[in-house]
Amino acid sequence: MEKLDSKTDGATPDIVEHNVDQLKALFPEIVTEGKIDFETLREVLGDYTDEREERYSFTWNGKSRARRLAQTPSTGTLRPCPEESVNWDTTQNLFIEGENLEVLKLLQKSYHHKIKMIYIDPPYNTGKDFIYPDDFRDSIGNYLRITSQTDEEGKKLSTNPETAGRYHTDWLNMMYPRLKLAKNLLTDAGVFFISIDDNEVANLRKACDEIFGEENFVAILAVQLNPRGRHLDRFVAKTHESVVVYARDATQGSTMYGIQKDGRMLDEYNLEDERGRYRILGLRNRNQAFNPVTRPNLYYSLYIDPDTGSVSTSRSNKHCEEVRPDTADGVRTCWTWSKEKAGNDEDMLVAKQMGNSKWRVFRKDYLLDSSGKLATTLIKSLWTEKELSNDYGRKAVKELFGKPVMDFPKSPFLLKKMLLAGTDSEDVVLDFFCGSSTTAHAVLRQNLADNGSRRFIMVQLPEPCSEDSTAREEGYRTIADIGKERIRRAIGKLQAERVERDNEAKRQLLDTTNELPPVDLGFRVYKLDTSNIKAWDAEFEDVEGALLSSVENIKPDRTEADVLYELLLKFGLDLAVPMEQRDIVGKPVHIIGAGALVVCLANEISLDVVEGIAALKQELTPETIRVVFKDAGFADDVVKTNAVQILHQSGIEDVRSL
Repeated sequence: MEKLDSKTDGATPDIVEHNVDQLKALFPEIVTEGKIDFETLREVLGDYTDEREERYSFTWNGKSRARRLAQTPSTGTLRPCPEESVNWDTTQNLFIEGENLEVLKLLQKSYHHKIKMIYIDPPYNTGKDFIYPDDFRDSIGNYLRITSQTDEEGKKLSTNPETAGRYHTDWLNMMYPRLKLAKNLLTDAGVFFISIDDNEVANLRKACDEIFGEENFVAILAVQLNPRGRHLDRFVAKTHESVVVYARDATQGSTMYGIQKDGRMLDEYNLEDERGRYRILGLRNRNQAFNPVTRPNLYYSLYIDPDTGSVSTSRSNKHCEEVRPDTADGVRTCWTWSKEKAGNDEDMLVAKQMGNSKWRVFRKDYLLDSSGKLATTLIKSLWTEKELSNDYGRKAVKELFGKPVMDFPKSPFLLKKMLLAGTDSEDVVLDFFCGSSTTAHAVLRQNLADNGSRRFIMVQLPEPCSEDSTAREEGYRTIADIGKERIRRAIGKLQAERVERDNEAKRQLLDTTNELPPVDLGFRVYKLDTSNIKAWDAEFEDVEGALLSSVENIKPDRTEADVLYELLLKFGLDLAVPMEQRDIVGKPVHIIGAGALVVCLANEISLDVVEGIAALKQELTPETIRVVFKDAGFADDVVKTNAVQILHQSGIEDVRSL
């Protein structure tokens, strides 16, 4: 039986090892006695290497350390807190209280390539915001110290004044490893929104260009958060902040979605046929950079029926008027559709004779698509709607709490717009600087609006609220406490709205059995902590005591649930995966993910218990199954040895012990 090692199995994925394995797979010839031969690698890469002493680069003091920090595994865990959660047993939403660098490391296995959209509103480096003081040697220990979980000494997070010699350096060292780890979590079509002000927007662009690739830069959005302008600014009263947008892979068509049209845009659809309302758009591409030379496949003739205005790609007795995509003064451009598409969708084309007696070809653009969804439009780079302002952010918080317990919360409408542009109804959304949980609030509201099943993962450091703040007066000790309470209050408010909407739907349909689909109005709370499994760290003065202690290697203050959720992280399973507990011959057995993982942490395990676990494979028929016991849980060594054989005979090969 293979034993789970607290230092190796307990750690997050080794990113360096993964990168080396990828290099070996691509260029096996660069491996010499298990090591990378860089001279051979340079030869293989040929002209793609740059050995000039002076070349374009983006660097700062500490960059190498920041890169290593992202690659250093975490040996921490996430401990479940059902008592702080809502609808623990059914929800798929997560709130993780902890230092986000360590949390991002812990999520690498379970959520690799699973997050569709990430939004963060990180510290802006204004000289007052805290900077996360990462400790390269002992990051979990550092986290416990700065959040007062170990002692009262030296716990405070630091500020980063402009007079500091490392003003930009400290901010970059904080952001860079987090951005690198976050990228690993995005799906291929994933999108990353980052709110930022002028202090670090240039450095953020350069860092993201390096991590994501310049080709995956999408846009910088200008969001008007203070229409009146900040009266304390020098020279220019600033009214907006920026949102920097990057794609994991900008070639993916589903990276960004159009948002539904509303208001005056709907008035443009002033024509109607048997399919519905539509508008007409010119088929000719007005950009003269697109022409028969640059797009030869888009330059061809169309033929008009002068009596009806119908259009065909083929000349006939009826369709006898030839039209080419040329300007009035004879400049050749091209069509926006290929000839094949025009031929397949001739019923979507219509021609009109203009005042100069020349024919123009148009295409129909319908208000509703074939599935009945409203027409969409690309988001614009300038966002000026009044609902996006900080005033609406404060109002949303005050409506829930009765008082403004956060100073500058983002508006839920701002996050709604990003959700509409960056997610489909079943996607996962991550915010690892979540503050008061505006992102979670927006996800819940949008799911209620469109019956979606988006999931959120919020991460927030338990940063202490200021002693003189409204939040502290109201009894909130940390920002994380505010974030959790906001989600609880939002759920209560939205649940009432949901009931009212369901009742109205029933009244309208006069059918009490036709209920709207359920919406996930809950969340699970987890907290970052050290591993539940003791590491072997014997003191020479007490070797006997250390040996006795290692027999029971689960820490005495940890619960069985703590260990179960650490196992989920070890094996890369979703933290919201379904769990079932069964009693097998008097021992509790946990069945996770319909049999993907079976865990028994009981003492005095007999062969009858093992045989009952073996029978689960035939009952549940999972694709793969792992079984984990407590190493000291077997009745004796004979039972332990025979247990492995029984499970192997049943087709269960992956058997581990703690």
